[in-house]
Amino acid sequence: MAKHSVGWVASQKRWLLAFLVMLSVSTLIAFFIRAAFDSCDRRMDVVDKRVPLGSPIGTSPSPLSFMKSKLVLLVSHELSLSGGPLLLMELAFLLRGVGTEVCWVTTMKPSDADVVIYSLEHKMLDRGVQVLSENGQEAVYTALKADLVVLNTAVSGKWLDVVLKENVPRVLPKVLWWIHEMRGHYFKLDYVKHLPLVAGSMIDSHVTAEYWENRTRERLGIKMPETFVVHLGNSKELMEVAEDSVAKRVLREHVRESLGVRREDLLFAIINSVSRGKGQDLFLRSFYESLRLIQEKKLQLPRMHAVIVGSDMTAHTKFEHELRNFVSMKKIQDHVHFVDKTLTVAPYLAAIDVLVQNSQGTAAGGTTEIVVNGTTGLLHPVGKEGITPLAKNIVKLATHVERRLTMGKRGYKRVKERFLEHHMANRIAAVLKEVLHKSKSHSDS
Repeated sequence: MAKHSVGWVASQKRWLLAFLVMLSVSTLIAFFIRAAFDSCDRRMDVVDKRVPLGSPIGTSPSPLSFMKSKLVLLVSHELSLSGGPLLLMELAFLLRGVGTEVCWVTTMKPSDADVVIYSLEHKMLDRGVQVLSENGQEAVYTALKADLVVLNTAVSGKWLDVVLKENVPRVLPKVLWWIHEMRGHYFKLDYVKHLPLVAGSMIDSHVTAEYWENRTRERLGIKMPETFVVHLGNSKELMEVAEDSVAKRVLREHVRESLGVRREDLLFAIINSVSRGKGQDLFLRSFYESLRLIQEKKLQLPRMHAVIVGSDMTAHTKFEHELRNFVSMKKIQDHVHFVDKTLTVAPYLAAIDVLVQNSQGTAAGGTTEIVVNGTTGLLHPVGKEGITPLAKNIVKLATHVERRLTMGKRGYKRVKERFLEHHMANRIAAVLKEVLHKSKSHSDS
């Protein structure tokens, strides 16, 4: 079997938006992050409207300061260490930072006690976010009273009918629906039948927005509401770590030692909750192929390792067992390491040399709006067709040290120019102003 999972005990950091932060020490092949251009673009039925990047938070009033004392209800389909819920938590903390009253509802919880849910709920409570029961009267009352309701992911749409029932029409005009999914099984009328009637939808990339517009029209026969494309950014806390050379060196050495990776070895990582849609299986196949290419070409390279951050053997998923069986079958146990799910990914970003992202296809979705191919990273095709190109990219970056380091520096420069917290705050502020204005106009009519 592959090496045992490794845990890291430290103060929790934000993870989904962290992928670009450590590019000064790790080089991007391709990844899918909720961030991109210097704008919040209103698409489809709206004229393109640019939003300035704005000044760093702390040097000027927050662009979200108009949300002070407003009541916002955030509705998530789950509370886990996966993208959607963590993004919504980011929004909760931004709003709490300007004095917004924020309430949180998780629509689906396991019947048994869950340590991750317990930890994340207390993280929110510590920041002043009120956590409500998903189907209690308090949730209904809050939804009716709120200035804004944010539904997170397509799946959350079922909560409207199940909990709000006859009150749904009163709430829809103040709903902002934040959609992240691109996979086909989310296009169900049960989930999104109310989508045309909400104040607006917020989507993470232009490609995803166009995909949703086309699929809802063609498959479901419904029309998207006014849609805002918003690319997010990295937290101040993570940037502080990225700027601290001593902290990065200490984290790098500690993680490598815990994994059994030497200082001179090359470490490639994929950071995502282990699941079939995230591409860990394709990554491992590419990594194995890259080892074969190196052997066939008789290249003299440092020993190579792959680390998969996001493991959860307690879930006993068939997919994770398949991954570990593949590693065992190919006899690459000494090269592959599985690390448990964690909010604290900064140590692993510091430890690695190359970050790989395969989620929902790589040279697709929002990735193509973020990666400057050949400059800040290398893209490879979607799905099985991308296995060999990714393997070749792995070998290419392992072989050309200077190119790898140069890409990392350019990627980090791009982060600081476009993907910081104050950039994100400006983009989201523009959307919330529009949605609040529409909601008020509806209530006044």
